[in-house]
Amino acid sequence: MRRVWPGLFLLLPLWAVAAEGAWHASASGPSLGARGNWLSSPPLRAAGPVQGVISQVSWRYKLSRPAPSGLVVRLCANQRCVLLDGASGTTRGLAHVAADETLHLAFGFNGRGAMPPGLRVVSSEVTVNYQ
Repeated sequence: MRRVWPGLFLLLPLWAVAAEGAWHASASGPSLGARGNWLSSPPLRAAGPVQGVISQVSWRYKLSRPAPSGLVVRLCANQRCVLLDGASGTTRGLAHVAADETLHLAFGFNGRGAMPPGLRVVSSEVTVNYQ
């Protein structure tokens, strides 16, 4: 029996390790028609149940044509948004948000006036890493 106990102590660190995982979601839309408005992507959520908190989120979006000046994009959870600095990247700005929370990308344009016709979000994607 004394030989079993030292082996059990070696397993203790494995019990303390948090479970980690990731989920991916994508959507298309919205159409972007006027400056001064904020438009959101369809909901981006895990396909099944997940537990834990977000550690980082990678994003990517694609527009139907080059972005006009003044584009502002935010990645949002229910109570927090993070300003994105390009069409793709990774952020820890939503760290500690529940991993099962629905996310969306919010698109806005500074200034006034019409946008080029047919400008729309072709795709929005997130990969959420959680622990």
